[in-house]
Amino acid sequence: MAILKSKNKLLNRDYRVKGSTLMETLVATVLIVLILMLASMILNNLFSNTIKNNTQAINNHLNELQYLQQHEQLLLPYADSYKNWDVTVERYKEDNKTLIEFEAINTKTNKTINIIKREAE
Repeated sequence: MAILKSKNKLLNRDYRVKGSTLMETLVATVLIVLILMLASMILNNLFSNTIKNNTQAINNHLNELQYLQQHEQLLLPYADSYKNWDVTVERYKEDNKTLIEFEAINTKTNKTINIIKREAE
């Protein structure tokens, strides 16, 4: 029982703070933990897919190889490995046109990037 005083008057009220039971608290805690676990798994999946599918580094390397080939600094056929990528550059003829194929294959995910350029004559 709580006794409240207010401006020289004594108030007596039966005041009880309603709370939750232990079982309700445990259920709420379990639900919060489950939601946080689901959220962390979703975020982890998003971040790992973003990192796996990031091809910016290999695209820059292929652009560098194209630049070297345009300025006749790259001997063809060319084969190299760059990080997790196997890179090949080959020259071939198709329909009386000389084409140069820049190809990169990821050794872990088998993802392929192909760039075909027409050789300047």
